Amino acid sequence: MIHVTEVLDSGVYDAQGNYVGRVRELCLVPAEQSNRIARLVISRGRYQPLVARYDQVASIAPGTVRLNTGELQLRPYEPDEGWLTVRKDLLDQQIIDIHGRKVVRVNDVDLVEQATDGRMELRVAQVDVGLVGAMRRLLKGVVAPGWIRLLQKRLPTRVIPWEFVDVIETDPLRRVKLKLEHSKLARLHPADIADIIEELAPAEREAVIQTLDSETAAEALGEVQGDLQVRILEGLDKEHAASLLEQMPPDEAADVLAGLPAATAREVLEDMDRQEARELVELLRFEENTAGGLMTPELFAASETTTVAGAATTLRETEVGVDSLDTVYLLNEQNVLSGAVPVGRLLRATPETPLGRLRTEQLVFVDTEAKERQVVDLFDKYNLRSLPVVDAEQKLVGIITVDDIVNRLWQAHR
Repeated sequence: MIHVTEVLDSGVYDAQGNYVGRVRELCLVPAEQSNRIARLVISRGRYQPLVARYDQVASIAPGTVRLNTGELQLRPYEPDEGWLTVRKDLLDQQIIDIHGRKVVRVNDVDLVEQATDGRMELRVAQVDVGLVGAMRRLLKGVVAPGWIRLLQKRLPTRVIPWEFVDVIETDPLRRVKLKLEHSKLARLHPADIADIIEELAPAEREAVIQTLDSETAAEALGEVQGDLQVRILEGLDKEHAASLLEQMPPDEAADVLAGLPAATAREVLEDMDRQEARELVELLRFEENTAGGLMTPELFAASETTTVAGAATTLRETEVGVDSLDTVYLLNEQNVLSGAVPVGRLLRATPETPLGRLRTEQLVFVDTEAKERQVVDLFDKYNLRSLPVVDAEQKLVGIITVDDIVNRLWQAHR
């Protein structure tokens, strides 16, 4: 194991043993290989730095780097936004420990040699986020390297394998270059991502949101505390904010939109799909602590005469979210709510059975002006998973799902 702290500032010698300079930076090129030290930036005092590719390096040891080529074969250093630099982008920076689902700070980076195509390459093995890495850097140049290695054996180590690391990149230009096709962070549950986001500084929160695809970012944003949701959206450009709101359930998106300054909310709505923007405007008419303020217009409704086969076909094609598909709501000829059929009943009925024959014996519903306390009591009394909401004419306008109630109660007790 070689530590980055031991390699940085090491002397560099060419194939003839001539001194070239000192290692100023180690660089990864994620687009080529995710953990290979692909470039060494060599400082030469007042002269322009040089760059050695991984295949121009013969060996690396603490304090000494030897090349397999002459100095004239090295290219002048030109900054590249696609490179991840260890000293600048990793050391002392906050990263996300995917395995531990938390944010940590990097004290050192551990490298291992790997044989590839007949040559040795340095690969990032793990990052040191514990006392050992901090001690190693603190004592560098003060105590002999051998003594440091002896001392570190007596201290507890705290490292994270590189495959469990996601870098928080706050520079918009570099973020685009370094964004991988499948972010490691995106593999976590949205609630875990939300916990991580809440630990970060504002710029880092926005950086994390930017690295995620719109659907994952929207799900994670939905799990973040309400006031923080607003601050994150305010920090994003209006087009991106609109995209995230379009991906969120309408009731959640309306709550976030209501928290934005009026001018900002108007700009975001202008960037949204017209139909979805209209839905949010309609929801914003209702007070937050009423059934109208709690409901989502995403639901599945059908005529009483629709058959099980017809409903099943439409269910497969609907864009309504899975969380809102536990019940099929029935409408009579006047388009008034007339019943409800749990989706489970469809599985036990013959394809030609009309939905009207499968309705539940008692229909529980509320109007848009019902207070939050009444809604909660109904969920508790009847063990509901969803509750239909009607307007003054008994027309079905939305539903409230049990996760909306749980989330509202949780927010109230935080």
